[in-house]
Amino acid sequence: MRRLRWMVPTLALALLSAMPAHASDAAAWVPFQLTDVRQMVRLQQPVIAPDGRYVALVVTRFDWATDEARPEIDLVNVATGRIRPLTQRRKGISAVQWAPGGHRLAFIAEAPPEAAGAAPKAAAGKPETKSQPQVFVMPMDGGDARQVTHAPRGVVGFAWSPDGQRIAFIAEDEPANAKALAQHDGAFEVTDGNFQLRNALAPWHLWVVSSEGGKATRLTQGTYSLQTDQQGTPYPAWSADGKTIAFIRYPSPYWGPSYHSIIDAMPAGGGTPRVLSARQGAMAVRFQPGSSSRYAYLRPLHGDENNGNAVYVGEYGHDRDATADLARNIDTYAWMPGGHDLLVSGELGTRSVMWLQPLDGPARLLDLGHVNIQQHQPTVSRTGTVAFIGSTATHADELYVLPHVGDAPRRLTDLNAFTADRRLGRTASIDWTGPGGFHEDGVLVYPVDFHPGQRYPLVLVIHGGPEGASTVAFSPLTQLLSAAGFVVFEPNYRGSTNLGNAYQHAIYRDTGQGPGEDVMAGLAAVEKLGIVDANRIGVSGWSYGGYMTTWLTGHYGVWKAAVSGAALTDWVMDYTIAYYQTGDTYFFGGSPWRAKDYAIWRAQSPIAYAQHVKAPTLIMGDVGDPNVPLVNSYEWYHALRDNGVEVRFIAYPADTHFPEDIVQTTDVYRRWVGWMEHYLH
Repeated sequence: MRRLRWMVPTLALALLSAMPAHASDAAAWVPFQLTDVRQMVRLQQPVIAPDGRYVALVVTRFDWATDEARPEIDLVNVATGRIRPLTQRRKGISAVQWAPGGHRLAFIAEAPPEAAGAAPKAAAGKPETKSQPQVFVMPMDGGDARQVTHAPRGVVGFAWSPDGQRIAFIAEDEPANAKALAQHDGAFEVTDGNFQLRNALAPWHLWVVSSEGGKATRLTQGTYSLQTDQQGTPYPAWSADGKTIAFIRYPSPYWGPSYHSIIDAMPAGGGTPRVLSARQGAMAVRFQPGSSSRYAYLRPLHGDENNGNAVYVGEYGHDRDATADLARNIDTYAWMPGGHDLLVSGELGTRSVMWLQPLDGPARLLDLGHVNIQQHQPTVSRTGTVAFIGSTATHADELYVLPHVGDAPRRLTDLNAFTADRRLGRTASIDWTGPGGFHEDGVLVYPVDFHPGQRYPLVLVIHGGPEGASTVAFSPLTQLLSAAGFVVFEPNYRGSTNLGNAYQHAIYRDTGQGPGEDVMAGLAAVEKLGIVDANRIGVSGWSYGGYMTTWLTGHYGVWKAAVSGAALTDWVMDYTIAYYQTGDTYFFGGSPWRAKDYAIWRAQSPIAYAQHVKAPTLIMGDVGDPNVPLVNSYEWYHALRDNGVEVRFIAYPADTHFPEDIVQTTDVYRRWVGWMEHYLH
């Protein structure tokens, strides 16, 4: 299961200083505060030009007055760091890609209905009027971007052909019941969809169009799909000779059975698809540079979703795990020039790092200093220059480059420079020996005004996933809590991705009790430092962090306050109505509706222990969350209220797993910190 990564004995403590460069400057510094959240700039999807001279990326700023995100594509000069905006006032920008020759740039952006082609029919039988995402191509020697696709229901991903003459793209079919919809009959059969769907999903399929635009040619069709309703952006993969296109084939457009995905390939000129790799769980296929037969892809180790992702390399269906020696979760990968090595990223302890992984031989950890790579795909030029988004404990996201693998990272942008001018709490790594002998770790953020010898209230902020990890990267929420006078502890419990496959897999059939014991062992290690007031401890988290919050408050009586965000509280219900469906079964090995497994699903559900909760609890979540349906929170709210626990329940009118707009995001932080201040100060 891949829930939202949120991000949110012997004792080893490594401190990273966050003090001003000059003591005289300290008075001018102010702690990080809520108004600073509005200023933060989001950097995403960096792509380096083939010659390594420029990086294009999506830069998003937020308008507080209108509560709108304002994305643009910026071009950054690698030599000078000079930034030039390439787009203005476009919405829905994503999937930026250089043409192979570097003379053009393509991207997806919203296009008005009249430019999107024939308008699809809505349930009422009238044409939909909303904009649809389409592919645009921009010449880099000047001139406006030109729309080259006109898919009636929009485009979700694309890729340039090796010669730059064609673009393969993935677009959604019209609904199978389109004729019935036009006649006002919206009835549909429920299969693998979540309970919030209002229509049967249509599959996504592969098309090819000239990079100059024109009539598109359809390449695939059928009930299978090249995308699901909850996946990230899908990218087709062209072979080096331009004759073959590979893609991820899902059983249907629904996320539930997506774990059975395989890799297909087909002639770029049309024909019958063939299976390239039948190993299930495949993601992110890419051909080796210069090759038309060798490819790589991500897949959970051995196809077991309780394991971390590995990078498999194959040729003609003979695949092997190229990252076996690392034996840990890999977040992203990229081919290096020449195709003899892979650049892979993931968490290592409390750092987010990169390795150079030869196809044959041990991986080499790259020295990134204090920089943590963020969970965006690193990008590599044909000259070997690497670009990525990274942050430090004291500086939010920026664009970095490695001129060559092995060089120290060089920061190219200063878009979030103000964060380095704030007085921040010190960030630390802490480790301990947990239950079962596991080596475990977490992150500490000290109060801004920390004084040795004093004891402070403590707030746990537990990451989501569970396939995620807390690292020493910059975190707005933990710095807001630090500024409010709290010690913040972010434990990495079993199921986390940062301590190897054995630790990640240990969550199998033990989703609550084992992770709960890990967290409590970490809390005991923090208390041994002598900095915590044991009578003022709160616990909080979002998504799986919310699940852990509800579990811990139902099993341990130390908490004086709790914040439960988008929490899964009832495994049986979640399996039944969330989009995960069969995905949840990987945790327990079978369906909750079969007698042999029902008991463990119920035993690992926090709702079964709600009557034991005493901590005043703030519940938050999005009304239309398809990931963890808000019904979980409704159950938790009524269970606590009916048992006399002080509880408030705040719902946001959004259809996401966490509010994406700046006003409601800030409101979540405000309520989170405020709840802890009220009960712990």
